[in-house]
Amino acid sequence: MTERHVVVDHVLFVVSDLGASRRLFTAALEPLGIAELQVQSDCVAYGRLDLDDFVICEGAPPTVAAHVAFDAPDRASVDAFFEQAVRHGARVRGEPGVWAQYSERYYAAFVDDLHGNNVEAVFHSPDVVVDAPRRGGVP
Repeated sequence: MTERHVVVDHVLFVVSDLGASRRLFTAALEPLGIAELQVQSDCVAYGRLDLDDFVICEGAPPTVAAHVAFDAPDRASVDAFFEQAVRHGARVRGEPGVWAQYSERYYAAFVDDLHGNNVEAVFHSPDVVVDAPRRGGVP
């Protein structure tokens, strides 16, 4: 497995309806171990270990057509992210599976949030994943 280093300190999406986006992201990120760290009247910050890596803030214009990939601890977390995101209003972009164009160890799922941003959960498996659906194309 590749050792990864932080290159982006945080990501912020502007959203038009903080309540709806908060419900989606709070539910979808929970299986990944990412929780609400700070809640203000116009923003919610998410992260692990008290580090706010992802923030949503109400405003205009909303962020559209961006892509953010969240690190998942395992395949089950990717699956749960996907289920929760879709349950809370996200559109399916790429169902959970191995995205071999990236790596035989790349297990991920993709959704579009309420503004069409491509939101992903990815597990970088230490071993080649052989017992999961194979996905293709660019999600």
